[in-house]
Amino acid sequence: MAASLSNSLAQKALPKAKPYELRDAKLSGLLLRVQPSGVKTWYLEFERGKRVRLGRLTSMGYNAAVEAAQNALGPYWAGVDPRIERQKRKQVSTFGEFIDEHYADWARVHQKTAEATIKRLKVAFKKFLKTPMATISPLDMERWRAQRMKDGVKTNTVNRDITAIKAALNRAVEWELIAVNPIAKVKKARENKEVRVRYLDEAEEYRLRAQLKKREDRMRSERDTANQWRRERGRELLPSLRAVPFTDHLMPMVLISLNTGMRRGELFDLKWSNVNFDRRIATVSAETAKSRKTRHIPLNAEAYETLKSWRSQCDLGNSRVFESEDGARFDNVNSSWKKLLDDAKIVDFRWHDMRHHFASRLAMGAVDLNTIRELLGHSDYAMTLRYAHLAPEHRREAVEVLDKPRPHLKIVATS
Repeated sequence: MAASLSNSLAQKALPKAKPYELRDAKLSGLLLRVQPSGVKTWYLEFERGKRVRLGRLTSMGYNAAVEAAQNALGPYWAGVDPRIERQKRKQVSTFGEFIDEHYADWARVHQKTAEATIKRLKVAFKKFLKTPMATISPLDMERWRAQRMKDGVKTNTVNRDITAIKAALNRAVEWELIAVNPIAKVKKARENKEVRVRYLDEAEEYRLRAQLKKREDRMRSERDTANQWRRERGRELLPSLRAVPFTDHLMPMVLISLNTGMRRGELFDLKWSNVNFDRRIATVSAETAKSRKTRHIPLNAEAYETLKSWRSQCDLGNSRVFESEDGARFDNVNSSWKKLLDDAKIVDFRWHDMRHHFASRLAMGAVDLNTIRELLGHSDYAMTLRYAHLAPEHRREAVEVLDKPRPHLKIVATS
C-alpha cells in the first residue's frame, strides 16, 4: 500500500491481525511496517527482498526516517550493500534489543507459544540481555548451564532453554543481524530418559468421578438455597440448576479429557464446528494442535453423551465448546481442578495426566501403540513408547509365537 507518509498518517495506522506495510509514495523504498502488537518500524527496501531497519516510530519520526533512508542509500549507489555498511558503523545489537525489536514481533505471528518463549528467553538468559549477540560464547553458555544446574533446575528445563536461545540466534543469522550463531556448537545435556507416566488407578478414578457428582449435587443445592432466600424477599430468582445436565464447565471438561486424551489447550480451543455428532468424531484442527497437524478422535459413548448433553445447555451462539462466563476462551481451570483433587484425596496428578490416563487405559486394553500415537497426535513415535510397558499381555503373546510346534525341524541330540 503506497501513500504519502507523514507523522500523522504513521501514528493513525492501526494494528491488524497480521503485519502489514505502508510504503512512501515520495521516497521509493521507504516503508513503515505495522505489527499486530502495535509496534511500528521504519525500513528501507533498497532492492526487492533486501532491506535495512531504520528505527521505530516511537524514536524516529517521518522526517528522520527519510534522512536515515537517504543516508543508507548513499553506500548503495556507490555499490556497497547498506546492510554491511551499517553493521560496520553500528555496534551489534544486544540480545535484549534483538528480542524486543525483532524476535518478539516475529514470534507472535509465527509461534503458538510466543509469549511463553519470549518470557523464557528473558528470564532464563537475563544475564545476557545487555550482551552483544555475537559475543555470547560457548564458554559463557557452559558457565550459565553449570550455574542453572547448581541452582537445582532440571536438565530437561535447561535443555529447553538452550533450544530456545539457539533458535532465536539462528533467526538473527537469517536476518543478517549477526554473521554466525556463536553458540551453534553448544549441545544439550544428556537427560534422564525415564518419562513420567501418571495415571489413575481404579480407586482414584472412582473417587474422582464420585467427587465430580458430589460437586454437581452441592452446587444445585446451593442454588436452591439461594433462590429460596430470594423468593422470600421478593427478588428475581437465579436460573435453576435442576433443569440442566451440568452445573458448570468442570465435569464435562474432565470427562472429555479422560475419554479423548486432548491436551488442555486443544480442549479450550475446541469449536462446535469441529464436533461431528453424526459420525461421532471430534477434530483437533492443525491451527490449535501442538503438532500443527489435524487429527480426528472417535468419541466413545461417554464422550459423545457428555458433549451432546453439554451442547443442549450451551448458548447456540457460542463458537467454542467451552467458554468462560464473559464469552472468552478459558485460560485455566486451576482453582476448581485443585479443589476437586483435594476433595477426592488424589495427589501428584496434573490436568495433563488425564491424557496419560487415556493412553494408559488404551495400552492396558491391548490397543496397538501406533493407534495410540495417532489418537494422541504424537509426531514422534518415541513419545508413545512410554506406554509400552503397560501392555504386558501383548508382549507375552508375542514371545509365545516361539512355542508353536515346528515339525519340519529335526531334533539333533548332543553328546
